[in-house]
Amino acid sequence: MLASRLLVVSLLALVACKGGEKSEPKLRSATVAPSASATNTVPTPAADTKPAKPEDKKKGDKTDEEWIPAEFKSGAARWKDTGVYLDGKPIGFLTWGEMPIGLKPTWVKDKVSANKRAGTKDLGWRWAQQRRYRFTDYLVAMGLDLHKVKELHVYGPRFSNSVVATTKDLLSPTAQEFYFRFGSNVAGKAIPQTPDNFGHGNPPDKIAAVMIYVEKKPPTLTDEGFELDGVPQEHVPYFGEPLRGGIRVYLDNRLAAVIKRQELDPKKATKAANGELEWKLGEFLTAQGVDTSKVAEMWVVRDERRTEKFAGADLTNMMFQASAQAKGGVLLTDKLIRANSIALHTKPVAPEDMPFTTADDD
Repeated sequence: MLASRLLVVSLLALVACKGGEKSEPKLRSATVAPSASATNTVPTPAADTKPAKPEDKKKGDKTDEEWIPAEFKSGAARWKDTGVYLDGKPIGFLTWGEMPIGLKPTWVKDKVSANKRAGTKDLGWRWAQQRRYRFTDYLVAMGLDLHKVKELHVYGPRFSNSVVATTKDLLSPTAQEFYFRFGSNVAGKAIPQTPDNFGHGNPPDKIAAVMIYVEKKPPTLTDEGFELDGVPQEHVPYFGEPLRGGIRVYLDNRLAAVIKRQELDPKKATKAANGELEWKLGEFLTAQGVDTSKVAEMWVVRDERRTEKFAGADLTNMMFQASAQAKGGVLLTDKLIRANSIALHTKPVAPEDMPFTTADDD
């Protein structure tokens, strides 16, 4: 007891000694638990009578009202669509469903996992065929002469991680091993495969865009990215913001038009039987400068696959809707056939040129 009193006296003396020192008190918050008998003297805000917003179970499936189409996004999302540009003009996109007709894959032997049956000597893997596409074959399929391509730039998400291939590179034997593939074989992001000591730059792990230069001066790759006459190029050289979103329309493998919902003129629409606005596809394409007079057939591309085929003559009276129910596409005819992109051809597509999938693509 005496020891405790002496300790208290000592502490009081120590505090008294420091009483002359000027110091700012330091406050910290403390958790205070009210007693059971305490009354609340702080006014409680009125309860929010606004009903809670129900969880959007459709979020992300492109059918709900809050879904933002890609064309409205900015920042890093602007490079989400892997565009292909020729001298600054968009001519296509690197998706499997929008590849040029006639482009053949190169098959590469690949080891994949396989079921290992109990009690057997199964190895747990098997050989499969994985598809690759040569950049040089892609350029030729797009109607380009390799001898006239000054440079091909394969952009990565970080521009400093890009590949620059010159005419000499593209015509070299090593270019036969300059490939791209898709993350899910016939879907997903385009991924480059660059042979050692090919071209210039640091190969990226995925492709953000492809720039082709035939007539115009190519930018220069630096440690920071691309520059044109000393000016950093943050967008598509000679074009600006990368093209993104919308329903792409191709004419003989080249991008010819893009349908964007927010740019459609409601004054040129009529009301369909389901109450939605609809437009004439042929009329829209003509206004975009597309010559549909020589179109022999039209293919609907949905979920990376060519599905329905129509005769070119059907374009004249074909109607389309662009409501939110189209899931990122347009709805064609009174049957509401969904199209994520549209491919027009002035000559019928030969069966052997049609894209196909194999069991190894699943």
